[in-house]
Amino acid sequence: GDVRLPRAQNVKLFPDDSVRRCAHRYDPKRGSGIGYHGRRSKGARIMHIKQELTERHVLTLTVDNESGTLARIAGMFTSRGYNIDSLTVADISEDHTTSRITIVTKGPPPVIDQIIAQCERLIPVHKVTDLTEAGPHVERELALVKVSSVGDQRVEAMRLADIYRARVIDATINSFIFEITGGPEKIDTFVALMREVGLVEVGRTGIVGLMRGADAS
Repeated sequence: GDVRLPRAQNVKLFPDDSVRRCAHRYDPKRGSGIGYHGRRSKGARIMHIKQELTERHVLTLTVDNESGTLARIAGMFTSRGYNIDSLTVADISEDHTTSRITIVTKGPPPVIDQIIAQCERLIPVHKVTDLTEAGPHVERELALVKVSSVGDQRVEAMRLADIYRARVIDATINSFIFEITGGPEKIDTFVALMREVGLVEVGRTGIVGLMRGADAS
């Protein structure tokens, strides 16, 4: 009959031995939650990463009107990986010593808090206001939109401009430049419509905002 020889004792087998697998340095450690077949066991713990919602915030900064101020603020955003959707700056004082910077940024609430805290630490910054959190406010943006079209498309461009209250500030035989002001959504929609009738290019100022009411923001 079929007689099997006794298996030798204390013999190291290869890792792919089908009879009695020995330990191998690439094998997962016991208790790691992964079985010997490379599959996660039922009782293994799975890491769940909580993704926080991204919020859009409009921040206004009152700063000294001096050389390098804007570079410091922009550099802070860049070095920490903060996002800037829009940035505007202008002199707001009679003696030209103070400027106002408006920044539109996005991020989870903890990130927005960090941005405000970091801005307040900068020496040229006197005041930081989060218009989004402060309450009702007004946002406006100006855009210049160039359209090149003839015939029916030219007529349609003028019709759309009239609906959105865009003003013609330059015109040639085959082109227009429209000036439009309003909220970001209004301008985005107008630009999208102009793409259908010969949009050439767009220039946008970025958002500026003020709090409603008599108090200064």
